[in-house]
Amino acid sequence: MALIRNVDVLIVPEVGECRVDKAQDIHLADSVITAIVPTGTTSSEPGEVIDGTGLLAVPGLINSHTHSPMVMMRGAAEDLAIDDWFNQRIWPMEVNLTPERVRVGAQLACAEMLLAGVTTFVDHYFHADQIAQAAIESGIRADLAPTYFSSAGPEAIDAAIAATRDLATLHPRISASLGPHATYTVSDEDLRRTADVARAEGFRIHLHAAETDDQTQASLDKHGVTPIQVLERTGVLDAGALIAHGCGIRDADLPILERYADRTTIATCPKVYLKLAMGNGTPIKQLHELGIPIGIGTDGAAVHNTLDVWESLRLLALTQKHQQNNAEWMTVSDTLRLATRGSAAAAGHSDTLGALEPGRQADITLVDLSAPHNQPLHDPRAALVYSVRASDVHTVLVAGEVVVRNRQLTKLDLAEVLADAKALAHTLVDLSQGGAVQHYAP
Repeated sequence: MALIRNVDVLIVPEVGECRVDKAQDIHLADSVITAIVPTGTTSSEPGEVIDGTGLLAVPGLINSHTHSPMVMMRGAAEDLAIDDWFNQRIWPMEVNLTPERVRVGAQLACAEMLLAGVTTFVDHYFHADQIAQAAIESGIRADLAPTYFSSAGPEAIDAAIAATRDLATLHPRISASLGPHATYTVSDEDLRRTADVARAEGFRIHLHAAETDDQTQASLDKHGVTPIQVLERTGVLDAGALIAHGCGIRDADLPILERYADRTTIATCPKVYLKLAMGNGTPIKQLHELGIPIGIGTDGAAVHNTLDVWESLRLLALTQKHQQNNAEWMTVSDTLRLATRGSAAAAGHSDTLGALEPGRQADITLVDLSAPHNQPLHDPRAALVYSVRASDVHTVLVAGEVVVRNRQLTKLDLAEVLADAKALAHTLVDLSQGGAVQHYAP
């Protein structure tokens, strides 16, 4: 039993305006929220009391698409077009991946995310078992998709699928998805096999598709179909998919996606699209009108530079207003809903995460809005979208366990994590070995 006492609470309804309920007590038991009532309504004294006075409780943030160990490449691939970013930097660097380097990078990523109020991340990367260990040690929640390319051969794909099976039963806070890299790096045959496994064993598929309009045009030129049509004809959409980016989704793809709206989600990472000059970004408005859940992510820090979901949700609101030429579109309530309920759906946890309600998991972030950049506080919802910084996060709970207390990690030694990362980072960005894990030519 635990209690967060006298805290303001962000309420995110499924539709309509978000609101802040003042001076509430949040009761917790067995990793879930059992009640949210006005302070002083009940007199029972639970075992642990967290003083929420002056703080705002929000649903734990969810990073709906990332490659967490890529924090080790932060700042090592700047001012490059997307093809050079892949071919001259990232995929040559990934030749250097080892289980240890991935684990150390994932520990740093988990530390960064928890301190910024992220309680769940949806990951797509290699050596996913090492990412899982870092997540378990740090106390964060994760959905992990072991990445594979067709060029790696059948044995590598078998191993990635086996890793997904192992991860699915590893720990209560770890879930797993199948992780084919993209429609342009995984063959139709391998996508069909992935879809068959997903349907037979109840897995979801997490992959990149229609990342840019150039990718979509290349698919049309080479194969006569868009990446979204590839996903339909291979059964990926039927099995259920989290699609990363989707900036190249065409109008003709929308009726296809609508047919699978009950099992399709999209993760958008707006900072990446600006930085790599990828075009207009994910067509949020059109997808929203189809009822397709949309989550907010950061992608990897090798391009996003941070794993700060506050930054992502802010950029989403701003770029959407600009893209639609409509200041009334993507309101603070809509933005907060995408960052909470939408991202929970993208993580495969729409019924258990994404809102502070009785019966849902106690993944809770307490934010301190007293700093000058948030004051005066006319509207705390607007502060969350347009003013809050990661450093404003005060306390974080995952499954009812305090993993950040008074801006300090409780389960990881941050100094040790930073020292390990600094000791190994140079080995990841070394390009002297030659070669690459893949060649970008969609």
